Amino acid sequence: KADGKGQWWDGLDPQDLYAQNHLPSPDARGSMSHKWHWTNLVSLPDLDYCQKFYDRTADLIRKYHPELIYFDDSALPLWPVSDAGLKIAAHFYNTNLQKTGGKSAGVLFGKILDEQQRRCLVWDIERGVPPNSLPQAWQTDTCIGGWHYNRALYDNNRYKSAATVIRMLADIVSKNGNLLLNIPVRADGTIDEKETQILEEIAIWMKPNSKAIFGTRPWSVFGEGPASEGASIQSQGFNEGKGKPFTAEDIRFTVKGKTLYAITLGVPIKSTLIHALGSNGGQHIEAISQLGFDGTLKWSQEADALSIEPPSVKPASDAAVVYKITLR
Repeated sequence: KADGKGQWWDGLDPQDLYAQNHLPSPDARGSMSHKWHWTNLVSLPDLDYCQKFYDRTADLIRKYHPELIYFDDSALPLWPVSDAGLKIAAHFYNTNLQKTGGKSAGVLFGKILDEQQRRCLVWDIERGVPPNSLPQAWQTDTCIGGWHYNRALYDNNRYKSAATVIRMLADIVSKNGNLLLNIPVRADGTIDEKETQILEEIAIWMKPNSKAIFGTRPWSVFGEGPASEGASIQSQGFNEGKGKPFTAEDIRFTVKGKTLYAITLGVPIKSTLIHALGSNGGQHIEAISQLGFDGTLKWSQEADALSIEPPSVKPASDAAVVYKITLR
């Protein structure tokens, strides 16, 4: 803490917050280790370091009462060589329960979680998406460019487009996930005009279509279409863009009560066929409309598929179209 004159009251060097006195960890080839899990090749931190990590994190929880803590680590920090991470988790959850009067509101993220760990931590998948819907909530963390500002990505127009982000969002939410999207900032803390344009285009799509995202739950199937198989997850994620590209024939579902939302990952130029909603599946449809379109849609339910004809009016965004389907 500074006294306003550039001095530190207790003489603490900020570098002390990051001090790691244990030796770098060599891998089998003698180079630096970048392993996620602790193995015999990892240099173990001493007890003082583990205690310091716990003390500072617990102090943060007590002072600021965060509702969310994100650990860029496999499971919990320092596990299983130390129980510091486990104690932090217990302190975090108990503090949140006290603050909310017994209502569970704390969210704790970790990476590379097994099925048991996903019952008490939210699985964070870096730059990736699971191939199917998951029973527990999970999260994708990704970026429109790099994690830190990279002028070369700006100069070469290599940011993710708004349409790419929106289609990712629909795919993620349909599988019971959440999207954490990073917009890297320049050295002065601002974002550039290309990033601003991407956010504005996302907002244009969200204005009429947000009902299909916020407050929804996964349906009995997450979706259908050529790109539904997905790619396998590598390490902590990193399967982004490795599956088939999304097209208007790819459909993702979300549901809220008796309202089913079918999101086409592109703008259809011909009739949309939804095989999961054929009459043979026992689904009884009362009405269908398109979010952001005031006119009447033409549709028919056949034995093997629901067919929806696109309106002649083009939507405001070419990223995705949302059909609101009322089920009986």
